[in-house]
Amino acid sequence: MQHHPVTVVTGGSRGIGAAVGARLARDGHDVVLGYHADERAAEQAADAVRAAGRRCVTVRADTADEADVDRLFDTAAAELGPVTGLVNNAGIGAPVGPLADADAAGLRRALEVNVLGYLLCARRAVRDMKGRGGAVVNISSAAATLGAPGEYVHYAAAKGAVDTMTVGLAKEVAPDGIRVNAVAPGVIWTEFHADPERPAKLASGIPLGRSGQPEEIAAAVAWLLSDEASYATGTVLRVAGGR
Repeated sequence: MQHHPVTVVTGGSRGIGAAVGARLARDGHDVVLGYHADERAAEQAADAVRAAGRRCVTVRADTADEADVDRLFDTAAAELGPVTGLVNNAGIGAPVGPLADADAAGLRRALEVNVLGYLLCARRAVRDMKGRGGAVVNISSAAATLGAPGEYVHYAAAKGAVDTMTVGLAKEVAPDGIRVNAVAPGVIWTEFHADPERPAKLASGIPLGRSGQPEEIAAAVAWLLSDEASYATGTVLRVAGGR
């Protein structure tokens, strides 16, 4: 009998993903960290999981590639056991700037990672969880409703798609005992921003007067994956300081 949840976290090498991995480890999860390029950062994130006493595996994967997604989940099952949770977090913001200045190749890649990647990972997760139950948490963004004008309208559009996917998939797989929710962060102190000082510059426009910390998003993710959220599905939990 499996005693600990096994959760796949994509984009797990830094920022929100790394914070989620560390928090889930403290809550008793064994964790699989998917990462795209930075092996050293992924191993540092894995060390934080292991420091909390849990098992961790890192897998290099492009979530927009179906074969990579299958390898990520196959490795998770082989190394740690049946997957019980997925945190869809891998995403990219580029190209940054007005939509009129964006190049088509950059837009296509962003949509592949931010939308197709989430769909492919969720598809594999619900296949694996069918008959056993489980939980999916999609990382959305407050940009889905704010629009991100002048920055990344395409990213906001992608996160709108994530919200819709969350609602639809939740209804689709509820009979299988699988819950699907999303967390919509506001401006968070991570390396996601093209301008490292962006969280500080935007603080005055946030009702709580500051940008958030990755650990504050991780706490929301951890709750949605926990048994305490057993009646929550199809919801988008906004953690954005009032924006």
